[in-house]
Amino acid sequence: MALKGNLRDFSTTQLLNLINLARKTGTLAIDARDDRARLSFREGKLVYATLGQDAHLAAILHRAGKLSEEQARTIQTQASAKSDKEWGLLLINAGYVSQSDILQSVHAYILGNVYPLFTWPDGNFRFESNVLPFGDRINVSIDLENVIMEGSRRLKEWERLQDELPNLDMALKFADRPGANMRNISMSVEEWRVVSFINPRNTIRQIAQYNNMSDFQVRKIVYGLLQAGLVELVQPEGVIPRPRPGAPSPETPLTTRRPAVKRGVVLRLIDRIRKL
Repeated sequence: MALKGNLRDFSTTQLLNLINLARKTGTLAIDARDDRARLSFREGKLVYATLGQDAHLAAILHRAGKLSEEQARTIQTQASAKSDKEWGLLLINAGYVSQSDILQSVHAYILGNVYPLFTWPDGNFRFESNVLPFGDRINVSIDLENVIMEGSRRLKEWERLQDELPNLDMALKFADRPGANMRNISMSVEEWRVVSFINPRNTIRQIAQYNNMSDFQVRKIVYGLLQAGLVELVQPEGVIPRPRPGAPSPETPLTTRRPAVKRGVVLRLIDRIRKL
C-alpha cells in the first residue's frame, strides 16, 4: 500500500529522513496547488527529481553553460528519436561535453528541483515503493543526508527572507547614489538578469517570472541589492495599492513556518513506510 499524506502534517524534511533511514526504493510524488514534483530513490539515495515539466538533457546542459542556446535547440528538435542516455553518449563522442560535464549538470538540475520543496507548507504526497519512472533519464546517486542539511539551511534562509521582503508586488528603482557605477560591481549572471529588468513599472514578482526564477531566488538577489544600497523599494507605477484578498496585514508578515506536527500522525506514517 502506498504512503499518503499532506505536508501540513509531515514535512519534506521528515519524508526524506524516513526514506533515507529505511533505505527505500521508489518514487515520491508531491502535488501542490500550483506545482508538482517527482523524486525517485534507489536504496535510500536520490537518483532523479523533477519540478513541474521535466527538462531534456540538452536544456539541462544549456542551463549549466555546457551547450550554447543554438546547440540545445538543434538537439531538442530531434529529441524524440533518442533518450537522454543516448544523447549523452552522442555528445560525449562528438566532443561537445565530457561525462563529468553531464553528471555535474544533471546533479545540479536534480538538487535545483528538490531544494524548493523544503519551503512548501502544503501539498499532497504519495510514495510508491519500487516504482522508478525515469529509466530513460541519466540518473545520479545523491546522499540524502547532504540534501536534508542543505534544504534545512535554505528553509531557515527562506523564512528570514520572507520576513525581510514579504511583498513581491512591490517594484524597484535604482538608488540615487552619485558615484555608484553598476558596471564596476561584480555580480553573477542571475543578478545581472534581475538588474536588467529593474524599472518602477516591473514588480519583483514579474521580474522573477521574466527570468524563470523561484520566489526564493529572486528574494535572495533583491535582498542583496537592497542591503548593498543599490536599489530601493517603490510602489509600481500605474498601480493603485490595495490589499489582496486574504493577504496578511503589514504587521503580520508571511511565514512558511509549519504548525506543530501531531505526534500520532508522525508515528503512523513512520510505521507505514517501514512496512512498504
